Amino acid sequence: MKIRRLMQAALTTCLALFMAAGASAATITYNTNAPGTGFNGGVSNTLNSSSGAIAVLAYLDNGNSTVGVPSNINYGSFTLLCVTCTTQAGGTGAFFNPFTFNLVLTDVTDGAVGTFVGSSTGGQIFSDLSSMEIEWSPLQLGPNTSGAASGSFGTTIFTITGTLIVAPNSGIPPGRTTVEGDVTSTDVPEPATLVLAGGVLLGLGLLRRKSFRRH
Repeated sequence: MKIRRLMQAALTTCLALFMAAGASAATITYNTNAPGTGFNGGVSNTLNSSSGAIAVLAYLDNGNSTVGVPSNINYGSFTLLCVTCTTQAGGTGAFFNPFTFNLVLTDVTDGAVGTFVGSSTGGQIFSDLSSMEIEWSPLQLGPNTSGAASGSFGTTIFTITGTLIVAPNSGIPPGRTTVEGDVTSTDVPEPATLVLAGGVLLGLGLLRRKSFRRH
């Protein structure tokens, strides 16, 4: 009887964990096309080179996207174009001054808005080389009002990683760099928790089997 009660309690606990995991596997809709997204304070979605060959760094926003939680996601992409740039060996390149980029994220599902602010020291580019990199701050928006300009992200968490701008002849399509990150939730159980729950069930199952054999 003790083993039966112990198993019932363990099964109830594990079931609750798996139900929580299932409930948290919801979907989140988000976008990065809100006003304010752009270079140097959100003025424009394009940035021209400051010297050398004529080059353009352009941002393509991400319209409403719906993903499961947790998921790897993208926040849009940058495209670097320089028609007259040669390879580094050829010696014809372009130079970009330091710049900033505001990436406004709208969490449509939770009704919250936050901004990732990117900064770059600029750099020189050739058709086969780019030294530009964008670092973002903060690296996380949510949960709740953490990093929110308005509203609340609830249990949702958006993170972002540094962005290395690829050369004009790299990437798919050429010159395209995706801004990457992920979305998760504080409702999602840690993998270790689920492994522990599975271990408890397995152990109790073996214990019950052994008890039956004694009878």
